Amino acid sequence: MQPTAAETGRTSQGLAPAKMRDREFTQFSALIRQRVGIQLPPAKKTMLESRLHKRLKVLRLDSFEAYGSYVFSPEGQRTEMVHLIDVVTTNKTDFFREPGHFEYLTHTALPALRARRGDRFEEPLRLWSAGCSSGEEPYTLAMVLAEFAAGHPPFRFSILASDISTRILEAAQTGVYPQERTEGIAIGLKKKYLLRSKDRSRGLVRISPELRARVVFRRINFMEDHFGLSEKMDIIFCRNVIIYFDKPTQQELIRKFHRQLRPGGYLFLGHSETINGLDVDFVTVGSTVYQKQ
Repeated sequence: MQPTAAETGRTSQGLAPAKMRDREFTQFSALIRQRVGIQLPPAKKTMLESRLHKRLKVLRLDSFEAYGSYVFSPEGQRTEMVHLIDVVTTNKTDFFREPGHFEYLTHTALPALRARRGDRFEEPLRLWSAGCSSGEEPYTLAMVLAEFAAGHPPFRFSILASDISTRILEAAQTGVYPQERTEGIAIGLKKKYLLRSKDRSRGLVRISPELRARVVFRRINFMEDHFGLSEKMDIIFCRNVIIYFDKPTQQELIRKFHRQLRPGGYLFLGHSETINGLDVDFVTVGSTVYQKQ
């Protein structure tokens, strides 16, 4: 339940949009970094101010000072933090983004993991799309693995897709996308795994129920020890995420990914990301592809 204006002691008076002072930005950015590791340099102040205006409107607050009082209160810590984190997360992604990774997955990583296991597939191969945004990456992985499984029985797999934003996870779980967003998907895969809206004028498609059933979505904070996961992973995709963290946070996160992987498991980072300069135990095996020995 949101607080009322009376409870916060503030009212919206229809005045010009509130301005965020430097002191308030420093407080908010420090809190965000502490909770989820995301760095917000001073250049991001205008972005944060603009995105938080919607929260002030929802909460009927007329200043960032009032918002700060609320978000740092016990009630705000329980109920508002998730919304504050939602507004600072970036959700740029595409189907088959950085396609070389999926080529490596199909022709190198999956055959190697299959050979490592032999025919022992009592447990499914486990993949984690860490920082999955609106779902294009885990659904791309589901298509790639479904195709591989069809040619290599009794290969089985499961996909965990996580993000810090509950808002974007809700959108991802629907599996509904504008048709123009699916241009990166090959025609043959579209025919197998996408369903067109009955109302063609809406220009929407939906991921098939069989493919949606392959993906489990879950909110995970990278700052939490062990991510709250009990099962080990064979492959982790965490692309275009660590660029938002400082070097110490990157190193700690990559070490946690290492602990979460089985021996021989793979870590895929974004093409603009690297583990060079970090004290971690991965071996480079491809372009921003790393393996646990």
